Amino acid sequence: MASVLASTISAQTASVGPKFEVASVKPNLSPNQPNSNIPLGPGDVYVKNGGFFSASGFPLATYILFAYKMSGNMAQYLLPQLPDWAKAEPFDIQARADHDPGKDGMRMMMRSLLAERFKLAIDYEDREMPVFAFVLAKSGRTGPQLRQHDESAACPTEQPTASTPPIVDGLPVFCNGIYPLPPSVPGRYRFGGRNVTIGFIADTFSGGTNLGRPMIDQTGLGGRFDFSIEWVRERRGPMPPGADPESDLAGPSFEEALREQLGIKLQSEKDPVSVPILKHVERPSAN
Repeated sequence: MASVLASTISAQTASVGPKFEVASVKPNLSPNQPNSNIPLGPGDVYVKNGGFFSASGFPLATYILFAYKMSGNMAQYLLPQLPDWAKAEPFDIQARADHDPGKDGMRMMMRSLLAERFKLAIDYEDREMPVFAFVLAKSGRTGPQLRQHDESAACPTEQPTASTPPIVDGLPVFCNGIYPLPPSVPGRYRFGGRNVTIGFIADTFSGGTNLGRPMIDQTGLGGRFDFSIEWVRERRGPMPPGADPESDLAGPSFEEALREQLGIKLQSEKDPVSVPILKHVERPSAN
């Protein structure tokens, strides 16, 4: 059974390639909140910047996840391998390319930078392991909150630096990413995205729902989709007997929301998964 991560892994195992022309890496000593001039998440949302990368206050782990386009599945295997300082100590990175290479181009240049300054080396190992496969709950049918993306609709990806992206018709305005949305009831978690694949949805939620297994796409649904999903993270089973239906515990678990809202169920299987293996990392060299 082919792993859904195969295409991503093939890109990530490529040898170190393009580099920034100049770059600065420094420990962050500011009390300010972390910030960057482009979104560092796994989606394709981007802000054109003329080839200038600027981020401050993030730990090395964040820069690694950005550079290797890792989200739920691979992140949950890599992060425990990193030393504590790589997950806690903040760094500022400023770098300039001779042109604007786009987000994926920035990722490739960041890989070269991390290899040079942090001596970062990552390999991959195929392992057969338990997974949860996304399959359609009803053949040929999706749920009410999962629909094929309208290719004719405006689909901006150059997100401004506002911390909260605007929402239209209950979905984020911006495409190619998954964003938090205001919940309908306090105590719930609600997310949505536009122009994303089912595989991207599965991978993204693998690391944030505490189910303990990678989630992969086996729905057979091609193309790209718009969706929203809302659930109560704290509850993993039926409502406790006598619980107040208006309390924060009311509402679907993630598995229930997936089935009721997106028309997708989780199926327990074993599948080959390419797992990132940390070979080496050290504190950065001087600029």
